[in-house]
Amino acid sequence: MIISKDRKLVVGLEIGTTKVVTLVGEVLIDDTIKIIGLGTCFSKGIDKGRINNLDSIVSCIQESINKAEIMADCQITSVYLSLSNKYINSQNEIGMIPISEDEVTKEDLENAIHIAKSVKIPNEHQILHVIPQEYSIDQQSGIKNPIGLSGVRMQVKVHLITCHKNMIKNIIKAVEKCDVKVDQVIFSGLASSKAVLTEDECNLGVCMIDIGGGTIDFTIYINGSIQYSQVIPYAGNIVTSDISYAFSTSYYESENMKIQYGSTKKPFLGTSKNIDFSDINSNFQKTLQHDLLIEVIESRYIELLSLVQDKIVYIQKKLYKIGEKYELLSGIVLTGGGSNISHLTDCAEKVFHKKIRIAKPFNVSGSIEEITSSHYSTVIGLLHYGKESYINIDKKKKEDSFLEKIFKQINNWFKKEF
Repeated sequence: MIISKDRKLVVGLEIGTTKVVTLVGEVLIDDTIKIIGLGTCFSKGIDKGRINNLDSIVSCIQESINKAEIMADCQITSVYLSLSNKYINSQNEIGMIPISEDEVTKEDLENAIHIAKSVKIPNEHQILHVIPQEYSIDQQSGIKNPIGLSGVRMQVKVHLITCHKNMIKNIIKAVEKCDVKVDQVIFSGLASSKAVLTEDECNLGVCMIDIGGGTIDFTIYINGSIQYSQVIPYAGNIVTSDISYAFSTSYYESENMKIQYGSTKKPFLGTSKNIDFSDINSNFQKTLQHDLLIEVIESRYIELLSLVQDKIVYIQKKLYKIGEKYELLSGIVLTGGGSNISHLTDCAEKVFHKKIRIAKPFNVSGSIEEITSSHYSTVIGLLHYGKESYINIDKKKKEDSFLEKIFKQINNWFKKEF
């Protein structure tokens, strides 16, 4: 994946609306990840996952990669790339096959999944992910791994995630112009989920919401499997635009006001302070009450979170009609840069009426303190995908080595006997 002696290195690349991030991780002997390189750059030429200036975004990607290479002391040759835009769709499908022999084989699994994904998807789309949810053999459902089990007929339920072909082509093209290959394109919502959700949360039912600069990615897990995923093409940047419009100040000034004074909960009566800022139409300083700024921010956050809540209710009704279990006992997990706004937990509880957790990525180590921030959930999730690829490669090597040893023993026996 990367040219480096005696080290298993994996690289994640997130090309977001506000920033481009390259993260280099080393997969250690205990299969944990140590962060050894980070490169960031303010985004130009991309908005909500759509490239509008190829040269500009290529320049940002190259700068980000160069910084990460210097810090990690390596040459980056390939990356795991995240993707988030409004052209991402998801759907649940079913594949059913007769079991070829007395028990389920790996080939049976592959055939069932192939049938499940051989369905009509939106025009000009291609499949990004095929994620098995559960298997059923005859009347027994809820099976996670059916290999070796006996039966007559097997069914698999899968979650498909698709995206417009040109969106995928363009973002890969931008990366390859930096002389870097793409190992895999991964939906940002899946990557963030991998970085911040626990196994228990997924089993009990949880909704993960990643609030970025240009988009909100959210995923719903029930009984340990993903059931729904979607991208909402509005996020933190629209909050900044609201501030700019409401108080006639520049976008840059509005972003600073949001970061420095932003909150979704008004202070106690009589404790509100004044905020000084520059008017966009003059060089004069103006003053506003902190309460007014919070009112603008809170109302937009409530609207954004309500879009997700509407989807949750829709899915709940849909699953209820077909008799499927649907409970989010683990509540809502919020992450991404937009989740850092003060008192977001209080605001989210008003919308969802569930337990709320603001999540930072876990299961990583390293001396770069800032990578534990929720800003980096997506790109750290990409490293976990890369780690799994290394684990699978090592597993296959061991299996091949074992088979080679067996064949060698058989061959030696034949030579002795004949």
